[in-house]
Amino acid sequence: MTTENRLAEIKCFVFDVDGVLTDGMVIALESGEQVRNFNIKDGYGIERALLAGYQVAIISGGDQLGVQKRLAFLKIRHVHLGVKDKVSVLTNLCSELAITPSQMAYVGDDWPDFEVMQLVGLPCCPSDATEEIQAISQFVSSKNGGHGCVREVIELVMKHQGTWRKFDNENINN
Repeated sequence: MTTENRLAEIKCFVFDVDGVLTDGMVIALESGEQVRNFNIKDGYGIERALLAGYQVAIISGGDQLGVQKRLAFLKIRHVHLGVKDKVSVLTNLCSELAITPSQMAYVGDDWPDFEVMQLVGLPCCPSDATEEIQAISQFVSSKNGGHGCVREVIELVMKHQGTWRKFDNENINN
Protein backbone atom coordinates (compact mmCIF):
# COMPACT_ATOMS: atom_id res chain seq x y z
CA MET A 1 0.00 0.00 0.00
CA THR A 2 1.34 3.44 -0.88
CA THR A 3 1.89 6.14 1.73
CA GLU A 4 -0.88 8.19 0.06
CA ASN A 5 -3.34 5.30 0.55
CA ARG A 6 -2.19 4.89 4.14
CA LEU A 7 -2.75 8.61 4.82
CA ALA A 8 -6.30 8.37 3.51
CA GLU A 9 -7.15 5.54 5.94
CA ILE A 10 -6.07 7.16 9.22
CA LYS A 11 -8.76 7.70 11.87
CA CYS A 12 -6.61 7.51 14.99
CA PHE A 13 -3.27 8.96 16.10
CA VAL A 14 -1.29 7.04 18.72
CA PHE A 15 1.75 8.56 20.40
CA ASP A 16 4.51 7.48 22.72
CA VAL A 17 5.48 10.22 25.19
CA ASP A 18 9.22 10.34 25.94
CA GLY A 19 11.17 11.16 22.78
CA VAL A 20 7.98 11.87 20.79
CA LEU A 21 5.80 14.35 22.69
CA THR A 22 8.89 15.36 24.68
CA ASP A 23 12.50 15.85 23.66
CA GLY A 24 13.52 12.80 25.66
CA MET A 25 15.34 14.86 28.27
CA VAL A 26 14.38 14.56 31.93
CA ILE A 27 15.11 17.12 34.63
CA ALA A 28 15.40 15.26 37.93
CA LEU A 29 14.44 17.55 40.81
CA GLU A 30 15.53 17.03 44.41
CA SER A 31 11.89 16.26 45.24
CA GLY A 32 12.10 13.20 42.99
CA GLU A 33 9.85 14.70 40.34
CA GLN A 34 11.05 14.17 36.78
CA VAL A 35 10.12 17.15 34.61
CA ARG A 36 9.62 16.88 30.86
CA ASN A 37 9.23 19.52 28.13
CA PHE A 38 6.25 19.42 25.78
CA ASN A 39 5.96 21.43 22.56
CA ILE A 40 2.96 23.77 22.38
CA LYS A 41 2.66 23.24 18.61
CA ASP A 42 2.23 19.51 19.17
CA GLY A 43 -0.55 20.30 21.64
CA TYR A 44 -2.25 22.53 19.09
CA GLY A 45 -2.10 19.76 16.49
CA ILE A 46 -3.61 17.27 18.93
CA GLU A 47 -6.46 19.63 19.77
CA ARG A 48 -7.19 20.21 16.08
CA ALA A 49 -7.23 16.46 15.45
CA LEU A 50 -9.67 15.91 18.32
CA LEU A 51 -11.86 18.79 17.15
CA ALA A 52 -11.99 17.26 13.67
CA GLY A 53 -13.18 13.94 15.08
CA TYR A 54 -9.99 11.89 15.04
CA GLN A 55 -9.23 9.60 17.95
CA VAL A 56 -6.00 10.33 19.82
CA ALA A 57 -4.34 7.84 22.15
CA ILE A 58 -1.19 7.63 24.23
CA ILE A 59 0.68 4.39 24.87
CA SER A 60 3.78 4.93 26.98
CA GLY A 61 5.98 3.05 29.38
CA GLY A 62 6.40 6.12 31.57
CA ASP A 63 3.90 7.24 34.18
CA GLN A 64 4.63 10.65 35.72
CA LEU A 65 2.00 12.90 37.30
CA GLY A 66 3.12 15.93 35.25
CA VAL A 67 2.67 13.93 32.04
CA GLN A 68 -0.78 12.79 33.18
CA LYS A 69 -1.81 16.38 33.83
CA ARG A 70 -0.55 17.60 30.44
CA LEU A 71 -2.45 14.84 28.61
CA ALA A 72 -5.61 15.59 30.63
CA PHE A 73 -5.27 19.29 29.76
CA LEU A 74 -5.15 18.32 26.08
CA LYS A 75 -8.37 16.31 26.64
CA ILE A 76 -6.87 13.05 25.40
CA ARG A 77 -9.29 10.36 26.56
CA HIS A 78 -7.32 7.24 25.68
CA VAL A 79 -4.25 7.48 27.89
CA HIS A 80 -2.31 4.32 28.72
CA LEU A 81 0.75 4.97 30.88
CA GLY A 82 3.10 2.55 32.61
CA VAL A 83 2.57 0.09 29.76
CA LYS A 84 4.87 -2.91 29.36
CA ASP A 85 2.98 -4.61 26.49
CA LYS A 86 2.12 -1.95 23.89
CA VAL A 87 0.77 -4.53 21.42
CA SER A 88 -1.94 -5.68 23.84
CA VAL A 89 -2.96 -2.10 24.59
CA LEU A 90 -3.14 -1.29 20.87
CA THR A 91 -5.22 -4.41 20.20
CA ASN A 92 -7.66 -3.49 22.99
CA LEU A 93 -7.80 0.10 21.75
CA CYS A 94 -8.77 -1.11 18.27
CA SER A 95 -11.64 -3.13 19.77
CA GLU A 96 -12.76 -0.22 21.95
CA LEU A 97 -12.74 2.25 19.03
CA ALA A 98 -14.04 -0.25 16.44
CA ILE A 99 -11.14 0.41 14.08
CA THR A 100 -8.33 -1.67 12.62
CA PRO A 101 -4.61 -1.12 13.17
CA SER A 102 -4.38 -0.08 9.51
CA GLN A 103 -6.47 2.98 10.42
CA MET A 104 -3.89 4.13 12.97
CA ALA A 105 -0.82 6.32 12.73
CA TYR A 106 1.66 5.54 15.49
CA VAL A 107 4.59 7.81 16.35
CA GLY A 108 7.40 6.12 18.27
CA ASP A 109 11.09 6.73 18.69
CA ASP A 110 12.83 3.77 20.27
CA TRP A 111 12.96 0.01 20.71
CA PRO A 112 9.84 -0.32 22.98
CA ASP A 113 7.78 0.99 20.01
CA PHE A 114 9.24 -1.39 17.41
CA GLU A 115 6.74 -4.26 17.61
CA VAL A 116 3.62 -2.13 17.86
CA MET A 117 4.73 0.11 14.98
CA GLN A 118 4.86 -2.91 12.69
CA LEU A 119 1.11 -3.44 13.19
CA VAL A 120 -0.25 0.00 12.27
CA GLY A 121 -1.10 1.50 8.90
CA LEU A 122 1.19 4.51 9.22
CA PRO A 123 4.26 4.01 11.42
CA CYS A 124 6.01 7.36 11.96
CA CYS A 125 8.92 8.70 13.97
CA PRO A 126 10.76 11.90 14.83
CA SER A 127 13.99 12.65 12.97
CA ASP A 128 16.06 11.72 16.03
CA ALA A 129 14.48 8.28 16.46
CA THR A 130 16.75 5.26 16.63
CA GLU A 131 18.01 3.74 13.41
CA GLU A 132 15.78 0.66 13.79
CA ILE A 133 12.65 2.77 14.22
CA GLN A 134 13.49 5.00 11.26
CA ALA A 135 13.98 1.87 9.12
CA ILE A 136 10.39 0.66 9.73
CA SER A 137 8.71 4.08 9.54
CA GLN A 138 6.60 5.10 6.56
CA PHE A 139 7.14 8.74 7.53
CA VAL A 140 10.17 10.21 9.27
CA SER A 141 9.42 13.73 10.51
CA SER A 142 11.78 16.56 9.71
CA LYS A 143 11.47 17.50 13.42
CA ASN A 144 13.00 15.93 16.50
CA GLY A 145 10.88 14.49 19.29
CA GLY A 146 9.40 17.24 21.44
CA HIS A 147 10.08 19.82 18.74
CA GLY A 148 6.97 19.57 16.57
CA CYS A 149 7.13 16.06 15.09
CA VAL A 150 3.65 15.21 16.42
CA ARG A 151 2.21 18.34 14.83
CA GLU A 152 3.93 17.49 11.54
CA VAL A 153 2.41 13.98 11.45
CA ILE A 154 -1.06 15.27 12.34
CA GLU A 155 -0.88 18.02 9.72
CA LEU A 156 0.34 15.56 7.09
CA VAL A 157 -2.67 13.29 7.61
CA MET A 158 -5.24 16.04 8.08
CA LYS A 159 -4.10 18.05 5.06
CA HIS A 160 -4.16 14.90 2.94
CA GLN A 161 -7.73 14.22 4.11
CA GLY A 162 -8.80 17.87 3.75
CA THR A 163 -9.56 18.34 7.45
CA TRP A 164 -6.72 20.59 8.65
CA ARG A 165 -8.38 23.93 7.78
CA LYS A 166 -11.87 22.77 8.72
CA PHE A 167 -11.92 24.52 12.09
CA ASP A 168 -9.76 27.61 11.49
CA ASN A 169 -12.12 29.88 13.42
CA GLU A 170 -12.33 27.70 16.54
CA ASN A 171 -10.74 28.93 19.73
CA ILE A 172 -8.23 26.29 20.79
CA ASN A 173 -6.17 26.52 23.97
CA ASN A 174 -3.10 24.33 23.88
